[in-house]
Amino acid sequence: MELFRNEPALAPELLQLVSGIKPPEYEQISHGSETFTDCNPTEYRCDSTVLLGNPKRPDLAIVVEVQRKPDERKRFSWPVYLSTLRARRKCPVTLLVLCPNKRTAAWCREPIESGHEGWVLRPWVLDLTKAPAVTDLNKARSLPELTVLSTIANADGPDREAVLTAFAEALEVTDRDKGELYHDYVRSQLSEAARDCLEEIMQAGTYEWQSDFALKHIAEGKAEGRIEGEVKGEIKGEIKILLIVLESHGFTLDGDLQQRITTCQDPQQIQTWARRAATAETLDEIFD
Repeated sequence: MELFRNEPALAPELLQLVSGIKPPEYEQISHGSETFTDCNPTEYRCDSTVLLGNPKRPDLAIVVEVQRKPDERKRFSWPVYLSTLRARRKCPVTLLVLCPNKRTAAWCREPIESGHEGWVLRPWVLDLTKAPAVTDLNKARSLPELTVLSTIANADGPDREAVLTAFAEALEVTDRDKGELYHDYVRSQLSEAARDCLEEIMQAGTYEWQSDFALKHIAEGKAEGRIEGEVKGEIKGEIKILLIVLESHGFTLDGDLQQRITTCQDPQQIQTWARRAATAETLDEIFD
């Protein structure tokens, strides 16, 4: 939700993407209240609302929800969000739901029957793993928040370098606080290969970076790169020793366990496994 709080224009952009409906032209865009309270008094709170047009009489209000897993309660609260917001703002309303995976997205797309004939809510849903790839640098600069979603979804796809270059370009136009937030979040979601590619792009000198964040990151990255290289070398040595111990005791590793070992980045965990392997009779005794 931080992306929408930082840039409300992300909401109509994604709404058009998933619905195919072009939002009304607007000169103003703003946030509305996330709280919907009735007189019972029960409080209903959505993740975010975005108002297109004059905040006092908007042309469209968008309720934005991030749904991480199916939750039957939302089939009752989502219609409340829309009807309450429509009554409060006296304007058309719609629901945009963002999901982290295909299964949850399919659940969210299921129509919600109100019980009144013809009154059915069909949420607009975006599976974040299917977010479109932003490779155009002007697009990246105009809407960095969309580029964040694009990078997470497409960094391991065929357009990896172009997607990561666009993300680096987006960071160039963000202030330091946002830049650090977006960079750290995206980096935590990337594969090791994608992280390395992003670092190469930012360190390559292809661009003359100007923003405070980019210049600070480049300087820190060079120092961290040296340290990270030393740590990776140490971890690889520990993994090699563990594999030798396992082999010498006659253990056979399947593909999943082999990957678990070789991708482990915690040297203490690797050492623990190696100590257990010296006396264990089964793999379960070592890795459970």
